[in-house]
Amino acid sequence: MAAPKHWRTALERVEKFLSETYFTDCNLRGRLFGDRCPPASLSYFQTPRRIPYDEAVRQEFKLAQVGDSFGPTWETCWFKVELSIPPAWAGREVHFVWESDGEGMVWRDAQPVQGLTKEGEKTSYILTSSMKETEPHSLTLYVELACNGLFGAGKGSMIAPPDPDRRFTLSKAELVVFNRDVYELLVDLEILLDMAQLLGEENQRSSQALCAANQMVNVCDVTDPSTFPAARALAAAIFSQRNGESQHSIHAMGHCHIDSAWLWPYEETIRKCARSWVTVVRLMERNPELTFACSQAQQFEWVRSWYPGLYEQIQDFVAKGQFIPVGGTWVEMDGNLPSGESMVRQFLQGQRFFQQQFGRVCSEFWLPDTFGYSAQLPQLMQGCGIRRFLTQKLSWNLVNSFPHHTFFWEGIDGSRVLTHFPPGDSYGMHGRVEEMLKTVKNNKDKGRVNHSAFLFGFGDGGGGPTQKMLDRMKRMSDTDGLPRVQISTPDQLFSALEKESSQLYTWVGELFLELHNGTYTSQAQIKKGNRECERILHDVEVLSALAMAQDCGFQYPASQLQRLWRCGTAGCSAVLLLLNQFHDVLPGSCIQLVVEDALEYYAEIRRVGAGLQQEAVQSLCRELLEPEAGNAGSTLVLNTLPWERTEVISRAGAAGTETLVLVTVPSMGYAVVREPLLSPQPVVVRKREDGSIAMENGVIAACLDVMGRLTSLQLLDSQRESVPDGCCANQFALFDDVPLYWDAWDVMDYYLETRKPVTTLLKPLEITLAGGLRGSVSFSLQIGKSSTLTQEIILDATCPYLRFLTQVEWKEAHKFLKVEFPVQVRSTNATYEIQFGHLQRPTHWNTSWDWARFEVWAHKWLDLSEHGFGVTLLNDCKYGASAHGNILSLSLLRAPKSPDATADMGHHQFTYAVMPHLGSFQDAGVIQHAYSLNCPLHTVPTRSAPSPPWSAFSVSSPAVVLETVKQAEDRPGAIVVRLYEAHGSTVIAWLQTSLPVEEAILCDLLERPVGAERLQLEQQGLRLSFTPFRVLSLLLILRQ
Repeated sequence: MAAPKHWRTALERVEKFLSETYFTDCNLRGRLFGDRCPPASLSYFQTPRRIPYDEAVRQEFKLAQVGDSFGPTWETCWFKVELSIPPAWAGREVHFVWESDGEGMVWRDAQPVQGLTKEGEKTSYILTSSMKETEPHSLTLYVELACNGLFGAGKGSMIAPPDPDRRFTLSKAELVVFNRDVYELLVDLEILLDMAQLLGEENQRSSQALCAANQMVNVCDVTDPSTFPAARALAAAIFSQRNGESQHSIHAMGHCHIDSAWLWPYEETIRKCARSWVTVVRLMERNPELTFACSQAQQFEWVRSWYPGLYEQIQDFVAKGQFIPVGGTWVEMDGNLPSGESMVRQFLQGQRFFQQQFGRVCSEFWLPDTFGYSAQLPQLMQGCGIRRFLTQKLSWNLVNSFPHHTFFWEGIDGSRVLTHFPPGDSYGMHGRVEEMLKTVKNNKDKGRVNHSAFLFGFGDGGGGPTQKMLDRMKRMSDTDGLPRVQISTPDQLFSALEKESSQLYTWVGELFLELHNGTYTSQAQIKKGNRECERILHDVEVLSALAMAQDCGFQYPASQLQRLWRCGTAGCSAVLLLLNQFHDVLPGSCIQLVVEDALEYYAEIRRVGAGLQQEAVQSLCRELLEPEAGNAGSTLVLNTLPWERTEVISRAGAAGTETLVLVTVPSMGYAVVREPLLSPQPVVVRKREDGSIAMENGVIAACLDVMGRLTSLQLLDSQRESVPDGCCANQFALFDDVPLYWDAWDVMDYYLETRKPVTTLLKPLEITLAGGLRGSVSFSLQIGKSSTLTQEIILDATCPYLRFLTQVEWKEAHKFLKVEFPVQVRSTNATYEIQFGHLQRPTHWNTSWDWARFEVWAHKWLDLSEHGFGVTLLNDCKYGASAHGNILSLSLLRAPKSPDATADMGHHQFTYAVMPHLGSFQDAGVIQHAYSLNCPLHTVPTRSAPSPPWSAFSVSSPAVVLETVKQAEDRPGAIVVRLYEAHGSTVIAWLQTSLPVEEAILCDLLERPVGAERLQLEQQGLRLSFTPFRVLSLLLILRQ
């Protein structure tokens, strides 16, 4: 074999031989397709609805032709394609080729058979691999065309709001003869060309590959297929030269990441799943070695409901070990914002679905595209039977390169999971030589492990693997100069990594993504709906479980609650809370259509939840709600939190008036209030000569200027001041908010340089409630050019915090609104609540790792404390926050314009609070007060006889929170309770209950018993042992 004299000219010679652009009249690429034939007939029907096949084929179709355009965006066109294969094509491979701007699905004999998406390199459906005389030469196909692309229909850019008037052109619809031998040669030459280019001119294997490719061009006569075998033999000689034993092993798995909603609505995702997965099934029929890792139980449920024939095929391939359910969650949820219990339910519902449908749970958590990962996730994974985790999103870090690809990840409780980031930094590989080399070169744990994952297939908008991807990798399975490539499974990958894990490092704490931190704030109404609906479902479950335990006639609303968490029936379209926690919905990085759907689902939870709560209260408190003659009006007050609460509430008075009363309600129970408590010290509100107003309640004292800013906030017992001299807290600030690209996703560090304090007063501070049980003041500001903010600042009797009830009419563009609280506290770390616990983050920017966290997330509170004193910010629906130096900031509103041009425009209402405290935040009860702010007491008017207070559960230690009380999934006569250690301490706690508990069993988060021992029921209750941040679940069997 003669070596080419000039490396570059030889290289470009081979390139031109394969080119789709140059010399196609005489090169190999131009011979890929042979004869062509148009359809015998092409007609279409258009509808604004996504309709089933049976309905579509009954419609009246009209003539269509190639070159026609269809639309607008989100319409659906059904095409009837009548084909007649020429008899002369006998023995040939025949494809139906379809190219359009939209996403297509081929239907044959009333079943979906192939997805057709030009962007996903799927433009042909194989009718036959060798046309036989006995096969029908005439057939009718239907093509369902969605008027949207793989990534929606953004106007001008991918993430721009959809163009409502976009048209979608049918550019090709024809029968073709496909020359398989030409295709195989093209793939051979592509691999050799890539080896030559990417291994480098000085590399011996590069020269060998180029020499072979050059000789193949010499040997190959494109007009004479008989010359092809000799050319292919030259390639095979290169591919058959094997690797040494030390070569890196790549575990290739087909994958198709499908965002459950993003730049398209939920309903379109159902079709994306079908288009992608039916294509995978066709590939598996032709490639029995292909494996495909597929996550998100919700998507399986959609296909099961809407495409039962396809779902049966998927079940068959699951049984064969090729179609592999992974992840264990209902959707690939956001990794930061859902509550701890929501995350448990993601796993609980997901794992139960996979167990019921496929006979097994998932052993690996699969979350490749979420915007950061909570430090509580390792414990939750382990509690659901998962000890392995795969993601790649931290490769998107803007500032610091994450130091590992394979490592142990340790959560805040000490739980560890084996974690792997595919070193190619993608979940959408195409099986190219360049990607294989990057996977090895980029691997930060070389020397410690010699295996890594390679996920191939078009993703985000669906698509999945292609035949060409598989054929590329077959040639690279064990070829000298390239890493060893094997079609593998997640279990095989992690099993290999586990064998090599002795030298792996451990990463402790959160996996913080240094990008997309605007998603903690974007689409505030979705954030508010999530927090509120998590609370609604908590309360309904608590009250329903107590009603069930006390009243054997009460039917726990299990099916209704399952529907509110997630859809449980085939015909159910409202999938509600867990679906809305998908990682482009709850973060607010989706189009307007998705936002509208999400808000409808929250409204449904509120509506149905209110009814279920009313039914539970009616059963639990039936005797108390029956009026008795001669009894004066009283109020039934219910507390769904696990500690006694003394608070000011509003109750209905005479003639529809509202009156304030101070009440005490026992832990997770109720009290009937007839005569309200007397406050030990009333709230006093005084206006001063300079227009400022002072408020105090015997616990705290505040002074506010005419703009509603705190100039002083003191703890009265100690006279400790919270606001530094010369500073103002509750200071609103407006920032320019123009990221580099990802509009709804990102806030950049440079936004901090554009701070403008809000100082335009529309209505000065005035007293609205003069004191007694409650004092309040209000004021209004103008924000920016056209937005307004009105705030009522409220101080209740006995309450240790000052509340800020805030209403904003928001009409800005690319602005970021925050509220700032400079505090007289010095600490290098601030504490933030996360799921079932808290963690600390630095308040300084010493290193790049520190300043990359200029905007972070928290749940109900963040705290800055020094020894003996601290200040906490609490909130009822916000997540974005920061603490720099001594300034605590809460992120309130953003105004991105892509992908939703209307994001956050309109009316907003939210509450936050500031709470100074002596000692630690743990000892001051910050955690309990944050829960109380988010979970108001429930009141029901009644005229019943006096009744003693009743408590269902209480916990002896303030360090332990009883988070969840619900009916067991598989034991209707049992209750599951979930507790967690919240202080970061080792503690023994007694769980006391007045319910008729017969037996208590420790269980995991999937409600499976842990060990054979039963917990001993003692007079003090159940003795439970906690280590820091441990989550503990109990199965309580009730006496019948």
